[in-house]
Amino acid sequence: MHNHFNGLKTAGLLGGLFALLLAIGALLASGTGSASWIWIMALIGVGTTAYSYWNSDKLAIRSMQAYPVTEADQPGMYRIVRELSTRANQPMPRLYVSPTMAPNAFATGRNPKNSAVCCTEGILRLLDERELRGVLGHELMHVYNRDILTSSVAAAVAGVITSVAQFLLFFGGRDRNANPLALIAMSLLALIAAMLIQMAVSRTREYDADEDGATLTDDPLALASALRKLQYGTQQAPLPQDQKLVNTSHLMIANPFKGGGVKKMFSTHPPMDDRVARLERMAGRPLGY
Repeated sequence: MHNHFNGLKTAGLLGGLFALLLAIGALLASGTGSASWIWIMALIGVGTTAYSYWNSDKLAIRSMQAYPVTEADQPGMYRIVRELSTRANQPMPRLYVSPTMAPNAFATGRNPKNSAVCCTEGILRLLDERELRGVLGHELMHVYNRDILTSSVAAAVAGVITSVAQFLLFFGGRDRNANPLALIAMSLLALIAAMLIQMAVSRTREYDADEDGATLTDDPLALASALRKLQYGTQQAPLPQDQKLVNTSHLMIANPFKGGGVKKMFSTHPPMDDRVARLERMAGRPLGY
C-alpha cells in the first residue's frame, strides 16, 4: 500500500474551502458595506465543511444517479469484491451500479468501514469477469490506501466552490454596489481552484492504485486489458460534461469525457498508455495486441 498523507490533505482541502468562503465574505462586505457577510460566510463554511466530510460518498453516488445492488442483482460483482476484500483482510464496501452506458467505475467514502464502490452498466457490459476483477481490485486499493476520503471530499469541495462561483456571478450582476470585475475575478479563480483540486489528488494515486490493485489480484495484465478497453469505450460513450459529473470525474478509473488539446492537458487522469505500460512491466510481458 501507498501512504499519501490523506488526513493532512483532507484537512488542507477543508481548511482551504473555509478560507475561500471567508475571503468571499470579506469581498462582499467591502462591496456592500455590511460586515454581516463575513459571519454569513463563516457559518456557511462551518456547515459545508461538516456536510462535505460526512456526506462525501452520498454526493458522488448521487451525481451518477447510482442505485444499490444486492448479491442477487450482481452476483459476479459481489463474488469478486468479497474475494478481494477477504484477501486484503478488509471490510467489504457497499456496491452500487450507475444506469449509464458510459463505461467507468469509482470508489468513494470516508474510510474502509464507510465506503462504496460503483460500476456503471456500461463497464459491466464491456469487460469480461477477469478484467472486471482487475478494475475492482484497483478501486478497492483506493479504499485501502485511504484515497477515497480526500478524493470524495475534493469532489464535495469542488461542488461547493462551483456553487459559490455561480452565486458570485449572479450577485455581481444584481448588486450595483459590488465591484463586478472583482466578483467575476473571484468566480473565475474559484472555478480554477476547483479544477486544481481535482488534478492535485488524482494522477499519482491512479498509478499507485493500478500497482496495488494488480498486486491484490495477482493479475496486472487483466487490469491492463481493462484499461485498453476503457480507453476506447469512454471515447465512444463519454459522460455529458454536466458540472456535477465534472466535480466527481477525478474519482473514476478512466477520464469519462471526450476531448483533446487543452482538455487533455487539464485531465485529472494520467495517460492511459503510460498506465498500461507500467502494468505490462509488472507482468514482465506486453498484452500482445
